[in-house]
Amino acid sequence: MRNDAGKLSLILLMAPFALWIGLLIVLPQLGIGYVSLREKVGINQYEFGPGNYADFIAEPIYRNTLFRTAWMSILVTALALLVGFPVAWYIAKIARERSRAALFLLCLIPLWVSDLVRAYGWIVLLRETGVVSTVLVGAGIIAQPVEMLYNDVTVVIGLVYTVILFMIVPLVSTLQGMDDALLEAGYNLGGGRLTVFRRIIVPYAMPGIVAGCIITFMLTAGSYLTPILLGGKNSSWFTEQIYNQFITRYNWEAGATFGVLLLGFTSLVVWAGLRLTGQSLSTTVAKE
Repeated sequence: MRNDAGKLSLILLMAPFALWIGLLIVLPQLGIGYVSLREKVGINQYEFGPGNYADFIAEPIYRNTLFRTAWMSILVTALALLVGFPVAWYIAKIARERSRAALFLLCLIPLWVSDLVRAYGWIVLLRETGVVSTVLVGAGIIAQPVEMLYNDVTVVIGLVYTVILFMIVPLVSTLQGMDDALLEAGYNLGGGRLTVFRRIIVPYAMPGIVAGCIITFMLTAGSYLTPILLGGKNSSWFTEQIYNQFITRYNWEAGATFGVLLLGFTSLVVWAGLRLTGQSLSTTVAKE
């Protein structure tokens, strides 16, 4: 009876999660894959085949946009790691126990508003008549207002600001488990700060680093509002191509194809990153 009750409790607990995964993730992905294999041969006439994928390969602008999105996403991930690691180290190892909650709260504040509001906040700061340009002119650093929007630098800054929390949280969780005796042993054995960082801290924090990089990379590659609003017409982001195919051109077959390719390509990049670092999903994002 106890075994049956335990199984029933497990089923009831897992049922909402299984329904969530199945109905909102698996089935939509299967539907997108199905639509991507439909080739339009006439009005409301379709055939199944890889023609949409062949059209993508034959069009350089689509390929270049996908590769550019992947490269920019890797750059944003690297910058988020560079900025987020010192913050995570301070929260996990330097800050007092009572102040850690306040520091986490400060990191969470940007998530209290939507991506749209955050993007418009950057527009208010960086536009030609914005806060930054006005302050620089008032301080005599520049002679006239400068437009700081609609370029790759602004897009990268906005994306780093958007995803950095998802880099900090897994790093803090990992670094909090590090015994300070490991650091003391490294220094006692004659290691300098750089050696201790390279030989002790980084290997120990690698699961958190990889988990943070995976999350931030996938979020960045799938971002839409921030690149469009901060990059303007100069933005070349693959999610914009997907939006244009679905909404502007009403070409659902091409849009579905682009969606499948984005998922497949980003998954390939994540797999390559796991192979290079010697990690696995079970030791990073699925770590107990």
